[in-house]
Amino acid sequence: MDLEYKPEDLQFRDEVRQFFKDHLPSELSEKVRKRRHMQREDAVRWHKILAEKGWIAPGWPVKYGGTGWSSMQRHIWAEEYAKAYAPPTLSFGLNLLAPVLLGFASEEQKQHFLPRIYHAEDWWCQGYSEPGAGSDLASLNTRAVREGDFYIVNGQKTWTTLGQHADWIFCLVRTSTEGTKQTGISFLLIDMKTPGITVRPIITMDETHEVNEVFFDNVKVPVANLVGEENKGWTYAKYLLGHERTGIAAIGNSKRELKVLKRLALSKQLDGAPLLQDPQFAARVADIEIELMALEMTALALVADGASSKIGPEASMLKVKGTEISQAISEMLLEASGPAGLAFDPDYLHNRKDSSDSGEDALAALAPHYFNLRKITIFGGSNEVQRNVISKMILGL
Repeated sequence: MDLEYKPEDLQFRDEVRQFFKDHLPSELSEKVRKRRHMQREDAVRWHKILAEKGWIAPGWPVKYGGTGWSSMQRHIWAEEYAKAYAPPTLSFGLNLLAPVLLGFASEEQKQHFLPRIYHAEDWWCQGYSEPGAGSDLASLNTRAVREGDFYIVNGQKTWTTLGQHADWIFCLVRTSTEGTKQTGISFLLIDMKTPGITVRPIITMDETHEVNEVFFDNVKVPVANLVGEENKGWTYAKYLLGHERTGIAAIGNSKRELKVLKRLALSKQLDGAPLLQDPQFAARVADIEIELMALEMTALALVADGASSKIGPEASMLKVKGTEISQAISEMLLEASGPAGLAFDPDYLHNRKDSSDSGEDALAALAPHYFNLRKITIFGGSNEVQRNVISKMILGL
């Protein structure tokens, strides 16, 4: 489905496409297209290219380096970004922490941390989930006890994505046990080089070191690193999760992947005809495409209504449907690939082996991709929890 663009939107789209053509390193886009793993230096390299252009933080206020783009321009940017197979940016700092800093941090904190995020001087990770506090995040037990000008932090975080690369971690910690479990939570910024922090890898099914456990043993954190008010962290956490859930919807990526699915299904034969012509398979593809169109229209309507500036329970709708669509496409990609898609070659994924675009090696990334996407209906607040949010906050049930 193509939207109707105004002349100025078409001009902007052409500018974006030309930028990707001129400045996106081909070796990085190839890694994304072939579903190969990105290295830290890859992510930082691309981040700095965008920062130099002034396009790294479209959602930020212009005062702090934002682009000032309209809602439609940001939609075009996201769509063209996916089409170009551009690498992910350092989203934990840019898209999750930065909105919290902009909304709740002191001016001194903004002036210090935002430029460093913008220019990739700091790599951030997220310290939310714990072994006993995942979807029920408010049950977290990592403690921060104030002693003079410092908090002494003890506890454990888990599923810390790319924590092995991080310079800093933004953490939810318990600073009080009085009242409900949502009260008494604070939002701390912690330097990962502080003594007492241990990062332990969790190796996933595709033999990738993507997530970690992080342990805090009497870690001293300056009180100056507290964002907002003590014991008000749950408010900031919910604000951050709204931004995360909106991003997880990944509409641009799903539109790109749907085209990949159609091309693959046209190249595969079933009973002497392209798989995409099989009535049952074609009907399933059509169902996904219709749902994706509806999701995109919903997202655009929310943007037009100004919901993007005050993200609320609507983000839960985008998260639920967006993740379900992403998973459905990945499942059909794996199905369409046939037996070749069941192969698993870590050397290919980790960039230790060359392959041609037409070879079966290119299909070896589909099974790890499928399994990796099982997590997206869980992190950022499980979809079961999101349905509760929708029923209470939107439907009033």
